[in-house]
Amino acid sequence: MRRIARFAWVLLRLLPFLIAFLRDRRRWIVVGRPARRGPGHHERRAARLVGTIAALGPAFIKLGQMFASRADILPEPYLSAVGTLRDQVPPASPDAVVRVIEQELGGRLPDLFESFDREPIAAASLGQVHRARLDGRDVAVKVLRPRVEQRVALDVDTAFRIVFWLNVLFPNHHMRALANVIREFSVKVREEMDLRVEAENTRRFRRAFARDRAVRAPRVFDDMTTRHVMVMQYMEGIRIDRLGDRVRRGRPSASLLMERLSSAYLRMMMMDGFLHADPHPGNLLVAEDGSLVVLDWGAVIEVPRWTRQSLLGLSMAVVREDIDGAIGAMYRLGMIGPEVSRGEIREAAAEIVRVVEGARKNGQAGRRRVQESVREVLDTFYTWPLMLPRELVYLFRTLVLLEGIGAAYDARFDSFAVFRRVVGAHRGEILRTAGREPVAIAKDVWSETSGLVRSARELLVRAERENLRVRVHPRDIQGIERSLTLLGRRLLLSIFAASTAVISAIIYISLDNVWVLAAGLLAALVLFLVVLVVPAHLLDNPLRHARGLGSRRWQP
Repeated sequence: MRRIARFAWVLLRLLPFLIAFLRDRRRWIVVGRPARRGPGHHERRAARLVGTIAALGPAFIKLGQMFASRADILPEPYLSAVGTLRDQVPPASPDAVVRVIEQELGGRLPDLFESFDREPIAAASLGQVHRARLDGRDVAVKVLRPRVEQRVALDVDTAFRIVFWLNVLFPNHHMRALANVIREFSVKVREEMDLRVEAENTRRFRRAFARDRAVRAPRVFDDMTTRHVMVMQYMEGIRIDRLGDRVRRGRPSASLLMERLSSAYLRMMMMDGFLHADPHPGNLLVAEDGSLVVLDWGAVIEVPRWTRQSLLGLSMAVVREDIDGAIGAMYRLGMIGPEVSRGEIREAAAEIVRVVEGARKNGQAGRRRVQESVREVLDTFYTWPLMLPRELVYLFRTLVLLEGIGAAYDARFDSFAVFRRVVGAHRGEILRTAGREPVAIAKDVWSETSGLVRSARELLVRAERENLRVRVHPRDIQGIERSLTLLGRRLLLSIFAASTAVISAIIYISLDNVWVLAAGLLAALVLFLVVLVVPAHLLDNPLRHARGLGSRRWQP
């Protein structure tokens, strides 16, 4: 009962926006031209949408934050608007926090810590952090909010119900990407609510960057870490977006700071395969010595070797203006659904290559050109049936963060130039860890060429022996069957409509009852409208599109 009530409440709050989006395409939802929108209309609607999401609670705030980099789901200005969502949640009561700590660590608070600040130094939707003192050292105590797991589970279930019906009504690449985001969120938020996972992630990062004194993370006290409580080293530092005059005086310089940030995330992405998945200014501090401190390791993402190879292959294909190579890498990364043909997506790949090539040739045009290039690429993802793989989502979030912070300190900051320098400095290591060294590349080219020659020879031999067969993929057969089925349904509806009109006319002649004639003609008109106006996918079986989603229930 509680789930149904929560679903109804959330749906009631979001339904006006869904109707407004539908009227953007057709004034009367299913018929008519697009509704007229005045200047600033979408900006005002985006602001209202952000306010509504914020009022729905912590889980929806975090879910909205994930959409801030999903240009394949949201267009501007909604993309920028959801990027302003922040965790504005009042802290839990000190007594409730103390009870959680004592229950988890098995002792009274005065016996566990020499001192403990009851007011948190940071409070987010899932947990909050308190400063304390342990064995003469300052520590940070992270505590999960009481009963937060039950509340998040309820909201995740609600989100799955909503996306189920959206996927039924609007089965397109935007809805598929939306479903993928919610699935990923259900997994990531579960990991974030287990502080033992965060502790292990922090230790793994410290091991990977043990020799790099420019990038650090806090040390975790293993004997005082449980599912709901984590005690770690207290790290002094200033938020990376609040350095002010320190950067302007060159301590450190904006260029050096951005190079350290981009180098750290590039190394995590392409070399270690272990990426910090929550890059925002609150989690990035700059210590007194200029080193970068990375906090909050609750959300990370594994980047397997084959994904790194595909990303590198896509980058190289775009630089070479190899459209076929770029399309192949897109298929391997899951950016293109298997039902989308190469011919259909070729223009989108050509558009991305054109934008990147234009940005490279006009690299001296300044930051404005960079922003225009990013916007054009994001527009391409929204317009065409492309889906951003999650690895690229977090890389884009890092690039957006890099661009925003750098521009705040230097009006002439060029994120592309910084990223090119960082990639150039790590080029050899990237190629080696991704398995793309020159020798490996040569072997791959030789293997592909040899395979192509063998396949061509076998094809010619079979053609000469009249033993050449052409097989049709089952997906294509299903598509043909679906088209024929829909055509048959439309034909039957047309026959029913005509028959209803004729029968109504005969009954009218026999009984001289105008109401019978009016009802019959109205029914015939409705059937004709169904045939002519209703989209084809609504005549199809909706469970075919939503299969496997409705049963995905998340529980803590």
